[in-house]
Amino acid sequence: MHTDSRPGYSAADLERWLPEPPKSKARTPFERDRARLVHSSALRRLGAKTQVLGPSSDDFIRTRLTHTLEVAQVGRELGKQLGCDPDVVDSACLAHDLGHPPFGHNGERALADVARDIGGFEGNAQTLRLLTRLEPKVFGPDGAGAGLNLTRASLDASVKYPWRLWEGPQGRLTHKFGVYPDDVPVFEWLRAGAPANRKCLEAQVMDLADDISYSVHDVEDAIVGGKLDLGLMSQDAERSRVIEAVTTWYGDRFTPDQLDAAMTRLDQAGLWIDEFDGTRRALAELKDSTSGLIGRFCREAHDATRAAAGDGPLTRYAADLVVPEDTAAEILVLKGVAVAYVMAPRESEPLYMRQREIIRDLVRVLSERAPLALEPTFAADWQEAADDDARLRVVIDQVASLTDVSAAQWHARHIRPRALMSGV
Repeated sequence: MHTDSRPGYSAADLERWLPEPPKSKARTPFERDRARLVHSSALRRLGAKTQVLGPSSDDFIRTRLTHTLEVAQVGRELGKQLGCDPDVVDSACLAHDLGHPPFGHNGERALADVARDIGGFEGNAQTLRLLTRLEPKVFGPDGAGAGLNLTRASLDASVKYPWRLWEGPQGRLTHKFGVYPDDVPVFEWLRAGAPANRKCLEAQVMDLADDISYSVHDVEDAIVGGKLDLGLMSQDAERSRVIEAVTTWYGDRFTPDQLDAAMTRLDQAGLWIDEFDGTRRALAELKDSTSGLIGRFCREAHDATRAAAGDGPLTRYAADLVVPEDTAAEILVLKGVAVAYVMAPRESEPLYMRQREIIRDLVRVLSERAPLALEPTFAADWQEAADDDARLRVVIDQVASLTDVSAAQWHARHIRPRALMSGV
């Protein structure tokens, strides 16, 4: 039988926003957190949400759900090696993309634009809102939803950006943030005792697992989808294209020479696939390459962290994850490859612009037709909202909950008939 005590975690780490009656101790509180996420409707919806390429592109590419499962596997193993409770890291990884809207980052930008006057929109802040308010599981005595009511440790581990809009670590302003103004009370509760603007170790592991999975698997998808030939990386012009993509999308943390050196290291390590013909053998070789990259990045982060923090279990705020500069540059180069050959070319595609239009149209029309046009859960939230800003946030919650497929269907149902009636 399990006890409620967990090595490396305090009694406060096991607390929940709303106290719950004692349950069977056959599972730990952290195992219970993970089970709640696995069975959540928000996790299921990720199966029909864009990762990089849309879910309907082909049968091979990753959705948000398959990406999430891969992040959870990478994060769980790395966290376990460092001494984190594996279920805390697993829960954080399963939760990390729950708040992302239809059409991936494209939809996120559209919602950020329409929400700019009410505290913005950010996928990670929306994740916190889902975990603590929107996902139906636990309700308080006043009838208010408490979401999945996870433990403080699991909630804190899921917060990738533990600050508000236009705040950030070391006073740096950033458009990435983890909490909306009306979710501050639960945010302050889960951050009780935490150093300001610092992520716990489990959140840092989740963040690295996300970066590793994102960079490696997006390149794999691009190769299989015929959008990328890594053999081109031997050409100076193509290397320059990747370096420019990194600088444009991710900033100038590394110089062009450092990024070029990172590409050279990956090539010399035998981790570039120079030829891919789509055969079963080629697919196996590509899978070996992706496994090698993941193992390389995790091993280097583990060894660097151990060198800095020593042996023994590492949890919460006892240590920081150390990612060597060369490793960070190599991960960023892979992100740059995906940007240069997949994401940047897509920016000007009519479909990509149409997706943002769908999101904006839905917010506008659902705001006009609320609460009748909203699902019952969101209609009730809209009725209880205190003012126009709060009502707009409810509409945005509704739109963000949709999948790529359902967003298109809702648009066809609510907007397209109006266009036909007006003669468009």
